[in-house]
Amino acid sequence: MGENGKLGYGRYRVLMVSDFFYPNFGGVENHIYYLSQCLLQRGHKVVVATHAYGRRSGVRYMTNGLKVYYIPRLPFIQQNVLPTLSGSLPIIRTILVREGITLVHGHQAFSTLCHESLLHARTMGLRVVFTDHSLYGFADLGSIHMNKVLQFTLADVHQAICVSHTSKENTVLRSGLNPEKVFVIPNAVDTAMFRPDPEESPSIKEEIIIVVISRLVYRKGADLLVEVIPEVCRLYPEVRFIVGGDGPKRVRLEEMREKHGLQDRVDMLGAVPHADVRSVLVRGHIFLNSSLTEAFCIAILEAASCGLLTVSTRVGGVPEVLPNDMIVLAPPVPAEMVVAIGHAIQLLPQVDPFSMHNRMINLYSWMDVAKRTEVVYENALSSEDDDLLLRLSRYYACGPWAGKLFCLVAVVNYIVWCFLEWQQPAKEIETAPDLSPPQAFFDLLD
Repeated sequence: MGENGKLGYGRYRVLMVSDFFYPNFGGVENHIYYLSQCLLQRGHKVVVATHAYGRRSGVRYMTNGLKVYYIPRLPFIQQNVLPTLSGSLPIIRTILVREGITLVHGHQAFSTLCHESLLHARTMGLRVVFTDHSLYGFADLGSIHMNKVLQFTLADVHQAICVSHTSKENTVLRSGLNPEKVFVIPNAVDTAMFRPDPEESPSIKEEIIIVVISRLVYRKGADLLVEVIPEVCRLYPEVRFIVGGDGPKRVRLEEMREKHGLQDRVDMLGAVPHADVRSVLVRGHIFLNSSLTEAFCIAILEAASCGLLTVSTRVGGVPEVLPNDMIVLAPPVPAEMVVAIGHAIQLLPQVDPFSMHNRMINLYSWMDVAKRTEVVYENALSSEDDDLLLRLSRYYACGPWAGKLFCLVAVVNYIVWCFLEWQQPAKEIETAPDLSPPQAFFDLLD
């Protein structure tokens, strides 16, 4: 038993923060959920904070007592809340104090809530860790703006995590962060959920099914699919496509299907809930990923775990994901992709779905990700504490104009925090009772 009669948690009391979490579906959402579950199983306290999704607001509990704060702020654009800088400090401070948080872990570079929460945590003297899940450019206006915001946030983090070595290089170049502070921890896959089903997949002697499951947007290469699919159908009469996903580029795919008369060979499923992804994957033989940029593609892991041979564009961190005999890579050029698909069709007789699944069990595990993340937390918690002047010196070094602006933001945030401490001291905020860790709960029953 811990203090005040509470069941004791492990050393880490972590707040995961991002604009991207369930009920929204995606790689970041899955990463936060599975990492949190594994850390809970290892005895640590984990709480998630995200913005409200429709009527889902307030506090909710998920599997194994994972507590989620759906902060009553509605998304402004692309699931991100409107930036308020110090406007979110009162509620974030209350969550941190109520839950006894000692470390804040932010996810995704374009999450407004992530950046603001890390700033507030540093103002309150807490340790912070940041995970970058995506790759960004350097030349367009949006990337320039995003990179400057990232530079501001990472100037004051204790440790950072990237999901691939390519992602690490990209993050270091964009933010100017010391490479020694950046760890590479890849994503993983729930192999118990994604497993082959020999009864679902038809024999390759009858037909070959290529599965595409992706958001139908430019960044995911939807325009590439528009050119690749008709040519593959022309060259290989036995091939059929199943396309799962939705987005602004879906119209182009529908028009392509109508133009080439491929209604009976290209099935458009629309948005596929994550719980149903496996039932779609096991119907196919080849998984096609056409992304134009990708730090680490979890969808490839899910497909490989279901026994599908993968064909993918050679971009970002994708070449780091699977061994060469489990994936066929090609440049993001339509003609090259068609050749790669033809090569994959020739390799299909050699593919053993269950052997591939067993290899994935040994290659990727969320529990392994959790253990490696614990090392990052340990490094962050053992870092020396910095006072406000040292923090301001790091902000000031971010640029002749941006540095002064960053210092101003940090000072204003500090003043707001001091006012909140005067108005309602932390010791007067009611502490939330800890739910028992799953194993400790069963130990009590004994």
